[in-house]
Amino acid sequence: MTNQPTQQWGSRLGVILAVAGSAVGLGNFLRFPGNAAENGGGAFMIPYFLALLIVGIPIGWAEWAIGRYGGRKGFHSAPGILGIWCKGPIGRYAGVLGVLIPLGVYFYYVLIESWCLYYFWKYCTGGIGLEPATDVASVQVPHTRGFFNEVVGAADNGALFHTMHPVLVAFCLTVVCNVWFVYRGLSKGIETVCKYAMPVMAVLGIVILIRVLTLSAPAGTTGQTVVDGLGYLWNPNFEKLSNFKTWVAATGQIFFSLSVGFGVIINYASYMKKKDDVVLSGLTASATNEFFEVVLGGLITVTASVVFVGVLLTSQATGGSMSLGFKTLPMVFAQMPGGNFFGAAFFLILFLAAITSSLSMLQPSKAFFEEALGIDKVKSTTLVTVWGLIGNAFVLYYSKGLTALDTIDFWVGSVFIMVVAAVQIIAFGWIFGLERGIAEAHQGSQLRIPKFFQFVIKYVSPAYLIVIMIGFCLNNAPGYVDTLLGNVTTSPQLSVVSQRDLAAAFPAGSKLTYTWKQLGGEPVTLADAATAKPSFATKEPANAKNFEVPFELTVSDGATTKTFPAKAEVDVESPGSARRTWVFLLLTIAGLVAITAVGARRWKAEGRDLDGKLPAAD
Repeated sequence: MTNQPTQQWGSRLGVILAVAGSAVGLGNFLRFPGNAAENGGGAFMIPYFLALLIVGIPIGWAEWAIGRYGGRKGFHSAPGILGIWCKGPIGRYAGVLGVLIPLGVYFYYVLIESWCLYYFWKYCTGGIGLEPATDVASVQVPHTRGFFNEVVGAADNGALFHTMHPVLVAFCLTVVCNVWFVYRGLSKGIETVCKYAMPVMAVLGIVILIRVLTLSAPAGTTGQTVVDGLGYLWNPNFEKLSNFKTWVAATGQIFFSLSVGFGVIINYASYMKKKDDVVLSGLTASATNEFFEVVLGGLITVTASVVFVGVLLTSQATGGSMSLGFKTLPMVFAQMPGGNFFGAAFFLILFLAAITSSLSMLQPSKAFFEEALGIDKVKSTTLVTVWGLIGNAFVLYYSKGLTALDTIDFWVGSVFIMVVAAVQIIAFGWIFGLERGIAEAHQGSQLRIPKFFQFVIKYVSPAYLIVIMIGFCLNNAPGYVDTLLGNVTTSPQLSVVSQRDLAAAFPAGSKLTYTWKQLGGEPVTLADAATAKPSFATKEPANAKNFEVPFELTVSDGATTKTFPAKAEVDVESPGSARRTWVFLLLTIAGLVAITAVGARRWKAEGRDLDGKLPAAD
């Protein structure tokens, strides 16, 4: 057995900030605003807070207790710890996902981190080339979208390498920072970064929020105000609650944002002492995350977007979670006095939020390699660095349409997280036993888990999670299956000028009906035609690379009817990128399973408790 020096946190505040730093990331400032905007604003907040109460906080408490108990058994990785709690190899191999998730998310997360660093540098050196324009919709929107597509290499696979784009320098610097701080360990590396980064993010975020709340829209924009933006985020449209997609998106956001089921909390908690308070620590980390997500991320991004491009364009944000932060806020910064300063501050917040999260993604893999293979921290850091770089290079090269990034984000960063969370809550409440689990959580705790939450942990959380998992796959998986099969699914969109005209034609808050009509060409199957954001599926035309489908949209509030031109721009992507991504993921999973098998043999030979049959050491 290779003797490893025992790692510990420098203080309880340090571990709270580290876990909060893991949770506070791009999900707070990019993914949350995008999800909220796309799923009805205030309507989204109802299932969001419900999911926080019945799955986010309860499963978080369980994960803190599971990790700390596993640490006393001498394990610091999800395979070893879940093997104990599930009392056998099923839990151990399910725990492989607890290593895959942070490692897989790191494959693409560090790329987004480097985009933030590049944007920060551009704003520090004069901005991204936007000038205040009298017509924001027709002048600035194409520029911000074009700039973003150039930065991410969305035009073609390998586009960044073909042009040797400067963002590659930002990528290299980002990787070096991540590896250096992970190599330094828990207290000197991760904890130190989080202790400084979290307060800086809070101060800069409050400064930007104050500026956003005092915005007034310049000429050429929608004329909507900060009050309209706040109203969109907090006044629910209850009709949206009948759409199961809203519930699925809200629950997925809670998991991604709190890092529940991510494999990070279970690793971090394993370095805590027996009497360290995991109940209060878990609640404090969750509350810190919610402040950054709802108060800073949501209010800054959604409010500013409504002021400058209106409610409709905000709700129809395209480009996933990146759209509002990377494509809308630059227009805001271009219009406001001192815009370059506020732009630099915002993207510095994004970079710091990203690095506190990406550091947490490397640590679980590092700990896993050390305990499974019996290697020291130099070798484990080297192994996780090389593996991470291979994944980074894969996503960096297959950049067209961000297909590789989106595929990994969906399966690893969404589906697998729910699977691990389900394994953990079932192990805590049913296999290990609720009474034993609660007793473990209460060791040294100043705050007790209320009886109500104990009932939630055993019954409500697993049932809710299973329903959401099924709904999530039914709502989202078909689109990714279509990608693998080479089918095309997209949405018709109004031009930004038409969006502005539509916003001007009807008063804010009007109850509108939408009728979409395809113009010419072969008919396509149109889904949700009565909504503001329909989609359609079609087969790729023979020998076509890109094509357009013309539409028109008729909108009525009962008294006034207007018609606006629209079109769907279909960028035909070969299913090869999605298929290669799946092959890459399967190879990664196979490698982690093999290492787990090696580790299990080592642990058994050392006489260690693999199945939770022995009491934990004090």
